[in-house]
Amino acid sequence: MSRALADRHWDVIVIGTGIGGGTAGRALAEAGLKVLFVEKGPAGHRAEQTPLDHEIFVPEARAARGFWPAQMRARVDGREARFFAPLGAGVGGSSVFYAATLERPEPHDLDHSEDRPHPTGGWPVSWAAFTPWLDRAQALYQVHGAPDPLSGTPCPNLGPPRPLSPGDAIITERLRRNGLHPYALHSAIAHLPGCAECLGFKCPRACKMDGRSAGVEPALATGNAALLDRCEVTRLLGDGRRITGIEACRDGEILMLKAGHVLLAGGAFGSPRLCLASASEAFPQGVANTSGLVGRGLMFHLNEMFAIWPGGDDPTPSKSVGLRDLYWRDGHRLGMVQAMGVAASYGEIAWYLRGLVERSALARVPGAAGLTRLPAAIAARMLGTAKIFVGLLEDLPYDENRVLPPEPGSDEIAIAYTLHDELKARRRLFRREISRAFRGQRRMFLTRWPELNYGHPSGTMRFGDDPARAVLRGDGRAHGLANLWGADAGYFPSSMGVNPSLSIAAQALRVADAIVKEGGHGAQ
Repeated sequence: MSRALADRHWDVIVIGTGIGGGTAGRALAEAGLKVLFVEKGPAGHRAEQTPLDHEIFVPEARAARGFWPAQMRARVDGREARFFAPLGAGVGGSSVFYAATLERPEPHDLDHSEDRPHPTGGWPVSWAAFTPWLDRAQALYQVHGAPDPLSGTPCPNLGPPRPLSPGDAIITERLRRNGLHPYALHSAIAHLPGCAECLGFKCPRACKMDGRSAGVEPALATGNAALLDRCEVTRLLGDGRRITGIEACRDGEILMLKAGHVLLAGGAFGSPRLCLASASEAFPQGVANTSGLVGRGLMFHLNEMFAIWPGGDDPTPSKSVGLRDLYWRDGHRLGMVQAMGVAASYGEIAWYLRGLVERSALARVPGAAGLTRLPAAIAARMLGTAKIFVGLLEDLPYDENRVLPPEPGSDEIAIAYTLHDELKARRRLFRREISRAFRGQRRMFLTRWPELNYGHPSGTMRFGDDPARAVLRGDGRAHGLANLWGADAGYFPSSMGVNPSLSIAAQALRVADAIVKEGGHGAQ
């Protein structure tokens, strides 16, 4: 089967099946192009409800469940740590485990203006030009929720929200009494009969809209797409002007794949790692890296996690409430605040504490991670029916923050990152504003030190009009290459103050449209 697929010449090969790859591949297949999805991880079993488990350490066991098999090596402010990041490696990528929050960015996230200056000068696509693609993505992912009452822009294709749980209703009313503007979060959940709202684990049906259910599966149903799972792309081959072939390995067999277009959708970690690993005589610094910026400009969100006790006995994890009153504050770019959709349970707390230990100097102490069990049990008892919220603080691009070139044959993802003073200052302001917003409610911050959101990497293949300062053009095509495109969070020139998924899907649709207009055969 794999040999037959490898011997075909495809219109488009999509590397990665997450939000970007799944969305773009579906659009291409529905337009009649012949598409091959190539996915490092397994297809999995459609009925499984596997959670993203950080306690599984064996690479083979992790890979079988659709997790990224290896640890991440992160050097943050000069301190190095190894840990398992919340990353998927299977059909649907990380999106099959996500909490399905698809929030729209705001105009100042893309546009530069005098009253709200953009740190990069603005995106190469304006808010007005990008909005129709956000609308299309919102419809494709069946997003439900309520319009943000602070927004002056329309939000079409938004299904009605689910009723608030008793605890969420209490929190919402208290926020309104404080003069704030909470609304029902935008969630990509179809709410089929019997929907269990599979947040944090794989959905066994097509309720949760992710890269698999809203992308790959509809693409395959057209008859114009095929899938090679358990297939790792090892190198991109080319002549300096275009990609002429793809070297991949499936079950120990080396495959050579060919297509008119190649679409990178391996995520903000995976796509730059592949480009850097493909250095050759034709591409001395790596594929698409004439600017030297592949892997650079790495951004995350900083998580400000806190617990709220609404009172009463409502064990339902809160995933309904969001607010943007703190998105822009006193001339500073902060971010939105939202419920996380996870319970304050022993397992969640133990994972969080273990992560703190593994990313600290205690990581060198044998058995230190195991010592988190007792405090986790105490914390779970203390938190009880608390609702967990998070503030997503916008990160800004710095060239020294980067994904490092991969070691040959290794699945380890390595990054170097510095917390800049301006980010620390904005974090202090954000925490003060969160405390003020939730005054009158029993609350407790769960983050003491700056906490990078390793599930929201972006910026490592940024798009822009200047080839000296960007990897991709504004339409998503690589500068200087006729047939290489990017459609994952790597394209972000700024991280924005909202979850990245809807913007990834919108850009994936833009890229697919540009490829379709060329007929799928590759520009000469």
